Amino acid sequence: MSMGDEYLTTVEVAEIMRMSPETVRYWRHIGTGPASFRVGRRVLYARSDVQKFIDDARAAATAASAGKDGGR
Repeated sequence: MSMGDEYLTTVEVAEIMRMSPETVRYWRHIGTGPASFRVGRRVLYARSDVQKFIDDARAAATAASAGKDGGR
């Protein structure tokens, strides 16, 4: 994270990922999902961490599908 990073709330992350805020909260509770941190009572996510989480999930899905069809 850098000082120029934009920070998002749980609801904003859910909107970006097209998921419910409850799912994002659950991921945080079980230790999966994008990295987050607290400032007082507010939970925030750096936009770069959210993008990395999405990129990693996409790469994992691509690798899994390549393994299923023999790499075609």
